[in-house]
Amino acid sequence: MSLLPPRERDGAPATAPAAPDAPDTPGAPAYRGRWSRPVAALVGSDRLALIGAVVLLLIVAAALLAPWLAPYPADGRTATHPLEALQAPGGDHLLGTDRVGRDVLSRVLYGARTSLSIAAAVLAIAAVVGVSLGVVAGYAGGWLRDVIMRVTDVFLAFPALLLSAVLALLLGPSVSTAILAIALTWWPWYTRLAAATAAGIRGRAYVDAARCLGVSRARIVWRHVLPNSLTPVLVQLSLDAGGVILTAASLSYLGLGAQEPAAEWGLMVQQGQSLFSTAWWVAAFPGLAILVTAFCFNVLGEGLRDALDPRRGVR
Repeated sequence: MSLLPPRERDGAPATAPAAPDAPDTPGAPAYRGRWSRPVAALVGSDRLALIGAVVLLLIVAAALLAPWLAPYPADGRTATHPLEALQAPGGDHLLGTDRVGRDVLSRVLYGARTSLSIAAAVLAIAAVVGVSLGVVAGYAGGWLRDVIMRVTDVFLAFPALLLSAVLALLLGPSVSTAILAIALTWWPWYTRLAAATAAGIRGRAYVDAARCLGVSRARIVWRHVLPNSLTPVLVQLSLDAGGVILTAASLSYLGLGAQEPAAEWGLMVQQGQSLFSTAWWVAAFPGLAILVTAFCFNVLGEGLRDALDPRRGVR
């Protein structure tokens, strides 16, 4: 009886399976290629998510280049031209003007800066606070986990928009208070997500090996638990960005966020809603900007979630 493998007995060369990337630390998972494979899968399989990413890049570029792209100033006394108020789209004002003669296109471009800045600040604060508490709760367990999760449940018991509105009302309406109010209602979601992920990682073999080698808890959390807890968090960030923009726009619409003369999409919708029957463009274009941006963030988040799903063979 031949001792050769079946493929070599048939005359075909045997192909050895590709070896995985070697980890940097014994017993720890390999991080090399963690993001290149999902990105390649996203580009190759999910065209809608790819289109959403491209549109978002264009929106971010337009926000960053607003001082150079905007044909007119967006706010302040130099932007108002009462004699040009409520001009229809076309001519010198491609998207028309508002009730005080400000160019709607310029305000939409500058409004992108405000709305995206609010979303970035809120998600940064919520992720830092929520992930830190969640990783500690998930890895430590015991009474510390119970305390953190019970506080988290208290915040989750209230509707996020209602709690944000109450906090913004108490702190005073402004962009900075809107950021703080929304962030204070958003961090519990990341705490629960990070706690569940860290609790599953705590029992992995490489964590047990590091513990047996005498590695400190802080180093285990920083080197092994935290990096492996970030994948679902990053996906959730992309999914939540659209929701944060909608929440910020809602606060501004209610008069609890950005204030005049700032350019912010929700505030622009609020200013134009009473004019919709006669000057629809004042509210329609900032509302369309909110819709497109939130939709693109959602489809990008869905695409990233599918690309990073281990059940689809992408890690």
